[in-house]
Amino acid sequence: MNPIEPLLTLLAQTERERDAVQAEVQRAAVAQRQAEQQLEQLLGYRRDYETRWGEQFRQQGTMDVVHCYQGFTVRLSQAVEQQQRTARLATQRTERERVRLTEHELRVASVRKLIERRRADAQRSQDRRDQKQSDEFASRVAWARLQAQGGAGSLSTASGF
Repeated sequence: MNPIEPLLTLLAQTERERDAVQAEVQRAAVAQRQAEQQLEQLLGYRRDYETRWGEQFRQQGTMDVVHCYQGFTVRLSQAVEQQQRTARLATQRTERERVRLTEHELRVASVRKLIERRRADAQRSQDRRDQKQSDEFASRVAWARLQAQGGAGSLSTASGF
């Protein structure tokens, strides 16, 4: 079995986890934008309501209408406050998910770096084995030449007597 195989499996798993967190970041960001848009709509509605009724009260207004206006304004302000909390929570969730995404991206990068190092180590080991084989082959060839030259020299010396 290839020694890198388990690391490739780990890389695939960490990438899947990262992708899942990335999808959560996107969902949280969408929820955050929606909460902020709803808050802006409520704030705009409250401004328009206060402006419209403020002008009407300058013209005419009974105490019953003023109480009704004040009651609705209080409820509207409560709705704005609730939506501000919702938007704040959505922002916090988005930030938490982004931190999680950064952590997962770091894990993926770490596993990739480990794979690169293992491959480089394997390549260096293979290069050393290849060099050793090449050196041994060169040594055998040189030894064979020496033997061939030495053997031919021995024969010529032996035949000269």
